[in-house]
Amino acid sequence: MITIEQMQAAITERIAQYHTEVTLNTQTLTLDDSLNHILAMDVRAPFEIPRQNVSAMDGYAIATGSNTESGATLEIVGESKAGSPYRGLIQTNQGVRIFTGAVVPEGCDTIVIQEEAERFSANAADNSNHHDTISLTASAPAGKYIRYAGEEIAEDEAVLLKGQRITPTDISLLASLGVAEISVYRPLTVGILATGDELVSVGQPLTHSAQIYDANTPTLKQLLAGLPIKVQDYGIIPDDWDKTKETVQQATTDCDVLISTAGVSVGDYDYLTRVIDALGHINHYKVAMKPGKPFVFGELYKADNTPVLYFGLPGNPLSAVVGAMQFVIPALWRLSGIHTPALLTPLTLRARLTCDTKKAKGRTDFQRAQLVQQVDGSFDVTCFAGQQSHRIKQLSQANCFAILDKDSGDVPAGTSVWVQPFPWAFIPVVP
Repeated sequence: MITIEQMQAAITERIAQYHTEVTLNTQTLTLDDSLNHILAMDVRAPFEIPRQNVSAMDGYAIATGSNTESGATLEIVGESKAGSPYRGLIQTNQGVRIFTGAVVPEGCDTIVIQEEAERFSANAADNSNHHDTISLTASAPAGKYIRYAGEEIAEDEAVLLKGQRITPTDISLLASLGVAEISVYRPLTVGILATGDELVSVGQPLTHSAQIYDANTPTLKQLLAGLPIKVQDYGIIPDDWDKTKETVQQATTDCDVLISTAGVSVGDYDYLTRVIDALGHINHYKVAMKPGKPFVFGELYKADNTPVLYFGLPGNPLSAVVGAMQFVIPALWRLSGIHTPALLTPLTLRARLTCDTKKAKGRTDFQRAQLVQQVDGSFDVTCFAGQQSHRIKQLSQANCFAILDKDSGDVPAGTSVWVQPFPWAFIPVVP
């Protein structure tokens, strides 16, 4: 039995080797279809941003060499607004009304913000003057409030790098550059299967008291929904050697990765590990964590000897969720070609335990818990009483796992512990 860290390291090392053996295919997607896909090549800016010098504030663009000290009077000869720049000539001690995002006219080097200028109409100030004037109420330094051409993005600059996941904010960046299509890695095909004579698909009737519904397959599909993969569901496989072998062989032909739930223990009817060992290779089995100890990492091989990585999750729904979050999801991101470090390790934070919590030494505990942020910004976490792994409702009520160190025993209230929030449990609130 190995530690969580050792299992994660073993999976990472094997995936690094996998990428030297397998060439990821690419495809071109429109920007609208690209969310969460992985870039297969750098994206370079087709032009600089800003494209021209533009104003960062509403105010007045003043000609180079003008008097911009407090009390100076300047003539306003026109207007520049976003999408409609001023195209005339501007002389010394002249300027134009300008708005945020508008092009700074050629020959202007100073922006006087409107809060620091008093404007007078031509008729009111001087009937012989055809233009309005402004009087400066503060000195205006040259260059301030101007966004210079290319100061944010240079032409041909790599704005996104190969291996990045496309996020909504990346789409904003690409759209601002007019990028309509991008090259991404083609989604991997991930097979999912469940095993057990007792399992029945949701929507079908239970015909006798020994049957239960398959909760793992629907759960896995949703846990994996944000990844750039295609899921192939092989359904429920009965506890039968031939049918298990036949399904695994078919999945090996069809898929790049295979994930199973149940059948990975050592019972008389747990055939999966034996089938995997017969058709491929088991790299590691059993992890020092609770729940989810009987986790299997192995591989199968296509006819051309291309590896198909295998992840065997326990049948208990809680154990399956823990294993998927700690090992499978980060592994699938890596296999998909991602280089974004933040996605490769589940988010954790420190929180104060509010209650005495029982724990046996020897395995890292993932206890279902409720995380609360206090007014001062600190976090408190409360573990549920009764952490038996069969408690499905308790998993639904939790918003995090409290992670208790494998070498610790019972943990007293007030202890600072690591907590892994559930991404789906926290909805941003907009004031």
